Amino acid sequence: MKTNWLDYTLLTLVIIGAVNWGLIGFFRIDLVALVFGDMTWFSRIIYAIVGIGGLYLISLYGRIRSGGEA
Repeated sequence: MKTNWLDYTLLTLVIIGAVNWGLIGFFRIDLVALVFGDMTWFSRIIYAIVGIGGLYLISLYGRIRSGGEA
């Protein structure tokens, strides 16, 4: 399986998003809202990029499966 810079970048971003959700779940601390403001346009862009990155990484499952059969 060949990975590119986009895979690594989005995987890192989605991991950071998962840590943010963990902080929300355990401690009620929204790190994005704390740093960028509660639902400002910039924080909404951050949330959207993390969501799009997660959707893109769904394709990673197909690439892992096709790479293992070669």
